[in-house]
Amino acid sequence: MNLLVGVVVLVVGTAASVTAMLIVRRRAPAGSYFADGDRAAGVFGVLATGFSVLLGFIIFLAFSAYDDSRAGAEDEATTVAQMVQTAQFLPPDVSAQLTGQLICYGRSVAGTEWDAMASGSGQRSVNPWGVAMFRTIATVEPRTATEQSAYDRWMEQTADRQEARNERLHPADGVIPVPLWIALGLICVVIVVFLLFFADSTERAATQAMLMGSVTFVLTLLMLLLVFFDSPHDKGVGGLQPVAMERSLALVDDQLALLAVDVTPPCDERGVSR
Repeated sequence: MNLLVGVVVLVVGTAASVTAMLIVRRRAPAGSYFADGDRAAGVFGVLATGFSVLLGFIIFLAFSAYDDSRAGAEDEATTVAQMVQTAQFLPPDVSAQLTGQLICYGRSVAGTEWDAMASGSGQRSVNPWGVAMFRTIATVEPRTATEQSAYDRWMEQTADRQEARNERLHPADGVIPVPLWIALGLICVVIVVFLLFFADSTERAATQAMLMGSVTFVLTLLMLLLVFFDSPHDKGVGGLQPVAMERSLALVDDQLALLAVDVTPPCDERGVSR
């Protein structure tokens, strides 16, 4: 989430609720609109407790998805680096080709694919270099024991890479369903409106403003936090970035240089085919 947008939403929401409280306060009776303040406070406690418990579970769910996506990106990047090593033991006629395609796969994940996830469309995309590697490996006929072992290992790592990719992509379109967003929004409205009935013309304006502003501030902040966790790949502050894949690509370049393996990837720095 963009930090500036979040701050603006927080300030505007709090200011609007405080203004509403001060307007209602002008015509409010002494002691608030409730004849029995203790009973009203008890009802408000039930509302606030129910909302906080529900929101706590939802934030935990969203954070779990956020963490799974981060872990998936780490595992995917590690697997790509391992597959580069495995590719060196495959038949020479496909070894360099698979290595270049793996590098392009990593570049596209850190480039075009990450941008697509930030826009919420990454989950529906198919990485073209994954398809290219499948077509290449399908032509391999291992002859030696080393090639057969590398071939089997490649297939296992491909499954691991795809599983990690799925974990990374899972939260791209959000994990919180729309009905839940609607329910949370309605509960927030109910709590704010309920607070307006605590308006008291005999109380100081600053006290009434603090009463409404503090509650609205916390509600808005928690909802913004939920929005952040529901969009883990956003380019704003705290959003997941392709650091793991970029680190693996740098490691692969170092490994290939040490092994004196000359590979020219068939793509640009963002993984777009040449």
